[in-house]
Amino acid sequence: MSVAPPLLRHFRSLKDPRVNRRKLHSLENILVIAVCAVIAGAQDFQQVALFGRKRLEWLKGFLDLPNGIPSHDTFERVFARLDPVAFQACFARWMSAWHDRLCGKHLAIDGKAQRGSASPGKGFAALHLVNVWATQANLCLGVVACDEHSNEITAIPRLLELLDLQGALVTIDAEGCQKKVTEQVVAAGGDYLLVVKANQGKLYRDIEALFQWAAEADFAGVPHSYYEKADLGHGRQERRCFVVIEDPEGISERASWPGLNVVGLCYSERKEGDGDWAAQTRYFIGSKRAKARYYGKAFRGHWRVENNLHWQLDVTFGEDKSQVRQRQAAANLAVVRRLALNLTKQEATPMSIAKKRFAAALDTDYLEEILDV
Repeated sequence: MSVAPPLLRHFRSLKDPRVNRRKLHSLENILVIAVCAVIAGAQDFQQVALFGRKRLEWLKGFLDLPNGIPSHDTFERVFARLDPVAFQACFARWMSAWHDRLCGKHLAIDGKAQRGSASPGKGFAALHLVNVWATQANLCLGVVACDEHSNEITAIPRLLELLDLQGALVTIDAEGCQKKVTEQVVAAGGDYLLVVKANQGKLYRDIEALFQWAAEADFAGVPHSYYEKADLGHGRQERRCFVVIEDPEGISERASWPGLNVVGLCYSERKEGDGDWAAQTRYFIGSKRAKARYYGKAFRGHWRVENNLHWQLDVTFGEDKSQVRQRQAAANLAVVRRLALNLTKQEATPMSIAKKRFAAALDTDYLEEILDV
């Protein structure tokens, strides 16, 4: 590679946490080597350093490495001291600029635990991360680590601050059904779809009562729409029915939920193989004045974050098995994994992510194609 990969310039705004007299390797070089190594299959800092040593001559083609490759201890110390909030913001800015060139504005937000980072004997809880997935662009736009002894409720507002929400539809499971979240999304020019569960108390009971009343009246005089979708595949049958009521009456706290314009119901039936049918009813609220078809597609699209992001991180990148337990190091390495996943997904060769990573480990020319995306 004759010139530095595009990702190099996006790290230049990060503050190096080390004192100058002890720096043998630049922060930019450490981060770029880590990204290249993770794309090529590295899962911990020892493997990152090993990749660097084996690909030293190639790396010298675009990095200034007068002191060679950092040791695995250096990689671990730097990642443990690097400000994860600043690193997450840097990642989100780059991905947002990238996303603007791509299609779609459906942003699915969902949390994920990194189970291998837990050590109950030493008092370490599993690191919990909240991700935002651009469903149409197939891209992770941002990630924020939950504060220790906290949950997604505190992390979601910080993640929303990193995003351009103008014209976007933000979908969040019940954990994010909070009035402050709706206020933040609407104030930023976006719309929301939030799942409502029984722990929401009065809001849940009001929505449930409204649908019961409307059904008993056969929806006469109730502005509503209906959408149904059936799927069959992988030995599973599924049927989902959506009903959306516009300008809902009888929601006593409607005024305190900014932008609330619709309430919805999703009734789903699911059958695995020859097993019995299992049914579930879920309620949701939304700000966009749209029909059941729109909300049904968005509701279904939200779960792409599970298959396209969480599954890939755990199965292909081994995130759940990661034994990095120092909290800041684990959070920063999680950002690198998402960056590596994005770069690999956007490279156009029709192969699985696992095969692309294997090919990148074998062939630096192909690794360069991934880095140049």
